[in-house]
Amino acid sequence: MAINEGDFVKLSYTGSANGIVFDTTEEEAAKAADIHSTTAIYGPVTICVGQKHVIAGLDEELVGKVVGTEADVTVPPEKAFGERDLKKVQSFPKNKFKDKPTRGMRINVEEQGEGVVVDVIGSKVIVDFNQPLAGQTLTYHYKIEEIVKDPLEQFKGLIRLYAGKDMEVTLDDKKATVTLPPGINYDRRWLLWHGRILHEGFELVNGISEITLVETYKKPEKKEA
Repeated sequence: MAINEGDFVKLSYTGSANGIVFDTTEEEAAKAADIHSTTAIYGPVTICVGQKHVIAGLDEELVGKVVGTEADVTVPPEKAFGERDLKKVQSFPKNKFKDKPTRGMRINVEEQGEGVVVDVIGSKVIVDFNQPLAGQTLTYHYKIEEIVKDPLEQFKGLIRLYAGKDMEVTLDDKKATVTLPPGINYDRRWLLWHGRILHEGFELVNGISEITLVETYKKPEKKEA
């Protein structure tokens, strides 16, 4: 059965630019490319095709394919991270920054967001706010592992995709209950994306009419003297 927009699938992929791997769902590939993270969850990701859960060029490639398809796709900049914009390379006075800027440092400028210091010339700091892979043609090797039809697994997939972690989720009579892990409200990624998780849970997953987020706190046990 051909895959259509709106279908949920489990997808494995490895993305590279100029032969250098920058993103992968495979743990061994991440280790080999020296981009392994001890906090990342490896393995196939669950995405909804057509929702830009992966870059546009890879997303479009999946439409019409079937489960088990394994192939390579070349993605031009306009369907990846866009072209480089010279207007996003800007100069700032060095005294604007609390810490001494050095070349290669990632810094956050309130008006512009996060960028990379590309040069320091006298009292001037040159910062590039382009996405690091902007302007580059990418290559993805991918495999469509399976179609995900279970609404519960679809919703769990959205949570992992956006929050970067698995959570305990139940679905009963169209009511989803998510048990939040301790300290989640201090997690910047969760604070940024939990609204999107709720929105897409309702919009993309059939069979969810209510979502409850549960926080549980336990009284700490007193240590014996």
